[in-house]
Amino acid sequence: MSEVDDLPRADQAEGAPHPRETAHLFGHAEAEAEFLSAFSSERLHHAWLIMGPRGVGKATLAWRIARFLLATPPVEDDGLFGAPPPPQSLDVAPDHPVSHRIQALAEPGLAAITRSYNDKGRLRDQIVVDDIRVLNRFFGLSSAEGGRRVVIVDSADEMNVNAANALLKMLEEPPARTTLLLISHQPSRLLPTIRSRCRTLRLGPLAPDDMQTALEQAGAALPDDPTYLAALAAGSVGAAMRLLSLDGMKLYGELLAIVDSLPRLDRQRAMALAEKAAARGGAERFELMLTLLDVLLVRLARTGATGLAPTPEAAPNEGAILTRLSPNPQRARAWADLAATVTERTRHGQAVNLDPAALVLDTVFKMQDTASR
Repeated sequence: MSEVDDLPRADQAEGAPHPRETAHLFGHAEAEAEFLSAFSSERLHHAWLIMGPRGVGKATLAWRIARFLLATPPVEDDGLFGAPPPPQSLDVAPDHPVSHRIQALAEPGLAAITRSYNDKGRLRDQIVVDDIRVLNRFFGLSSAEGGRRVVIVDSADEMNVNAANALLKMLEEPPARTTLLLISHQPSRLLPTIRSRCRTLRLGPLAPDDMQTALEQAGAALPDDPTYLAALAAGSVGAAMRLLSLDGMKLYGELLAIVDSLPRLDRQRAMALAEKAAARGGAERFELMLTLLDVLLVRLARTGATGLAPTPEAAPNEGAILTRLSPNPQRARAWADLAATVTERTRHGQAVNLDPAALVLDTVFKMQDTASR
């Protein structure tokens, strides 16, 4: 499949290396062991649903599995010396021919399906049926080395109905020696019939040490104290990379300062935040701002519900601010209700292209109203 280097990829996080370029996977040894066990048992399922939160390594695992399958020939018979020992790792040497071909996007045994570009050069917001139909030609080609073919769909959640139905037919009648790897952030969005035909691998959030190691592997410039980053990223390397590239920790600090002024509200800070949301070319920053607003509201609700501020803190003095504004379960319910309202409001606002500044100010005023009750 051809690639255009200067266009953003739907399956690559901003500021992070592509999953195929990531050599090691941290924090998910159990999932790797589960797949290796299935492989060694010679009962390898034809379809795997790799699920978990965004940014925890699902795509990295999928590419590691693909590389392993294409580089590991099947054992046709035991030979004179019996069967070889089962593999203990998905690792494939970087100088292996399959590694070189995958790195160059030239591996004939691998097809990677993501959101494509439309005729106007814009990245689609869904995987469409034509993206899936490309696989018909792929399956018609001769098998690669080892007789295997691998398909990665990243992410399966993004398929529209027609694309999902086309993929379902392939899952119902899978081509011989083909493994399909479906990446899913929200499995509930998939057709139940797709889920039922897949074996699942569940990946959870990374522990702080694993996340720091993964960020170092990605070449991220970590802050001197990564505690706040770890709290905001919630175990997601992808979220951490986004926070680092868009100065998200500073942005969260600005949001927290506005909340700290409630119920009176520091209008100067609120207006500055709204202007930042509406800044030219700031679409990604605006998206991050909405995400962080949701994180803040959820942390407020959790504080009141549990009687304890979330640990670790996501910014200096966060615990004291959240405890003051959400001291009990009643206040927790108010903040949780607001979070649901704001989520629905922002979705609608983005759908109708509401002015970002107006959307942010509306959210801040609703927060002021909630704090004043």
